[in-house]
Amino acid sequence: MGGISGAGTESVLAEVLAGVVRKEHIPVDSHFFDDLGANSLVMAHFCARVRKQPDLPAVSMRDVYGHPTIRRLAAALAETPEEATAQVPAQVTTVPEPGSTARYILCGALQFVVFALYCVLAGTVTARGYEWISAGEGVADVYGRSVVFGGALFVGMCVFPVLAKWLLVGRWKETDFPVWSLAYVRFWTVKTLLRGNPMVLFVGNPVYVLYLRALGARIGPGVTILTKDVPVCADLLTVGAGTVIRKDCHLLCYEAHAGRIRTGSVTLGSGVYVGENTVLGIDTSMGDGSQLGHASALYGGLAVPAGARWHGSPARPTDVDYARVPPARCGTSRRFGYGLVALLQTVLLWVPLGLGGTYLVLDSVPALDTLLDPASQSLGSTRFYGEALLLSVAMFGSFLLVGLTTVAVLPRLLKPFLRADRVYPLYGFHYSLHRAIARMTNLKFFKWLCGDSSYIVPYLRSIGYDLSEVEQTGSNFGTAVQHETPYLVTVGTGTMVADGLSVVNADYSGTSFRLAHTTIGAHNFLGNHIAYPAGGRTGENCLLATKVLIPLDGEVREGVGLLGSPPFEIPRTVERDTRFDHLREGDELARRLRAKNRFNLRSMGLFLFLRWLHWFMLTVLGFASFDLYGAADGGLVGGLLIGGYLVAALLFTAAYWILIERTICRFRPLKPRLCSIYDPYFWWHERLWKVSDQHLAAFNGTPFKNVLWRLMGVRMGRRVFDDGTAITERSLTAIGDDATLAAHTKVQAHSQEDGTFKSDHITIGAGCTVGTGALVHYGVSVGDGAVLAPDSFLMKGEEMPAGAHWGGNPAVAPRRA
Repeated sequence: MGGISGAGTESVLAEVLAGVVRKEHIPVDSHFFDDLGANSLVMAHFCARVRKQPDLPAVSMRDVYGHPTIRRLAAALAETPEEATAQVPAQVTTVPEPGSTARYILCGALQFVVFALYCVLAGTVTARGYEWISAGEGVADVYGRSVVFGGALFVGMCVFPVLAKWLLVGRWKETDFPVWSLAYVRFWTVKTLLRGNPMVLFVGNPVYVLYLRALGARIGPGVTILTKDVPVCADLLTVGAGTVIRKDCHLLCYEAHAGRIRTGSVTLGSGVYVGENTVLGIDTSMGDGSQLGHASALYGGLAVPAGARWHGSPARPTDVDYARVPPARCGTSRRFGYGLVALLQTVLLWVPLGLGGTYLVLDSVPALDTLLDPASQSLGSTRFYGEALLLSVAMFGSFLLVGLTTVAVLPRLLKPFLRADRVYPLYGFHYSLHRAIARMTNLKFFKWLCGDSSYIVPYLRSIGYDLSEVEQTGSNFGTAVQHETPYLVTVGTGTMVADGLSVVNADYSGTSFRLAHTTIGAHNFLGNHIAYPAGGRTGENCLLATKVLIPLDGEVREGVGLLGSPPFEIPRTVERDTRFDHLREGDELARRLRAKNRFNLRSMGLFLFLRWLHWFMLTVLGFASFDLYGAADGGLVGGLLIGGYLVAALLFTAAYWILIERTICRFRPLKPRLCSIYDPYFWWHERLWKVSDQHLAAFNGTPFKNVLWRLMGVRMGRRVFDDGTAITERSLTAIGDDATLAAHTKVQAHSQEDGTFKSDHITIGAGCTVGTGALVHYGVSVGDGAVLAPDSFLMKGEEMPAGAHWGGNPAVAPRRA
């Protein structure tokens, strides 16, 4: 650090902090949080102002929490550790050139044509298949026809994307090309087909490995892949024998950066372990027997040596052993048999049940004769809409009843066959039961319905969570909670979980798995998007910040906060987050909790009605297309009508939920808020989180996604490339021209910590890049042309200068030596 002495550094830092906290004098030994009453947002503003001082090195939140006085911070900055710069990914410093609007529009038009043609093909095939199945006489004939047609349809849907990949692209090579170009249209077509392929349902099955090999991936024997994130450029993926890749690992073999798509290799040796919630950048490699822990990222160009263990974002060496389950006997014949049985089960049971079974049930209801007869020509009759109403009510009611039975009853019948802490071989009876329990109990609908309310607690109890002696807060869990098995999850009293919790209570090797109890202590608060593994070394009264890496080593942490990956300690709470504590006690809590419960119950009823209404409208639209199909007597026109329905259904769904959201907001933008979770405003804000947005994934990587964001209130610039971002508070977000938002990113303009809710604006400048899996928090400003590395966590209140390149969790700037 040049130019300023130690005492001079203290003086400058004290002067900057005094300006932030609005005090005349700051003692150099005063604790930022305990003595000065600062919080993370205040200190983020302090860090931003320090970075504007040319004679001072950059200060990160990790520095602030690790050295929470002016004297200690100045001493730490004087040392300028080398690792502060070594871990920041190297990036190209050129700002992307403005894109071409004409090319942007042409790309969108071509993408629409491709999508429409696929819908017409799918509609024509489906309609012809239905005609053939419905011509069957008797249950046996209908079943046989369903097997033949369903099997052919399944094979076609699996093979078609593979053929399209080889015809449109051939073998992927390391290259780059601009978004919105013709090369990009080919890339997008292949990516969309692959992610809509039914083979994604076979993740965790040896059949899925064969599918990736058909796409060009070089995968050795005995590999276990549990992530649903399909590597688009599969030719660039190499995986050695016996490797394990856990769920929610993003190894795309491409990255979106500065308005261009870059493809690159991902090479994993033999016996490699890749944990949950991880990101593997392009041009990365892991040697034989190496490990990457959960909640970690391997930035582009990095290589983990053979036998090494790394974790963190960005990843760095560690002594923690993440491969914790011994192997079991699991040979080639076992894998072959398991895959074959799964395929036969799909073709002979599930597909015929979905096709022929649905037809037989509907055909047995006389009240639906008009609706199911394409020759009735009854589109204008009252009976047509009455039958559509009856069918939608019956279908929605059946879904609720069957869904509750599926998540709460059937898995309990399978539970006795699985024991904790016992090693089972993969691809056998116990593995099948484990996967069945995980799939059934992770059904998202009821967590979406009950989350962010008191009613999520009895729901989670009903599926197996141990929530004994829960202190009801009205917001104990969010709407997104997942697990390996619900029967081995214990959450202590008084604990609150924001959203996106994944309980990792199963361990895997290349040949075996083992279930384990996972306990989250009492009086904790868990932020967003946390993977909590069995054996996590946290106890009671902890604040686990958003995207934190839960430690598996060291002493049990209690009474502290943990932030970052790898984690470091921060204060459990600060003064700003305790100002509403009086609302969480005694009679006042009871009164407000009752009011919140009543409000949440109305919200649940409202969204159940809105979901049913959506089903009803799609039912009317679908059978109207079916009626017109009969009038056209099938053929090309009939196929166009059915294909048109698929397009119209997607557009209607998008418009429907946009209208719902804007109506809830009364067509007004949100405003920044700081309030208690027992404030009626917060209850109203929770309603916005229940507005469905899953359909937006169909628009990823197209200009149409930007149109939808604008309609929802986002101040969206021109030619923004959105490869799959989520924006929670739309009207609090502004994104500049030609920005690049990579896959699985999240722009979250709010935070909840214990009983306090906060929201503020987010501004992402023109030409910025937000890397894969990164999260941008509220109150953030990102300057033009800035780059945020993959899996980074840009904390609340941060200010990234124009052209800056930050990375890490929490995100930091390269330090000036």
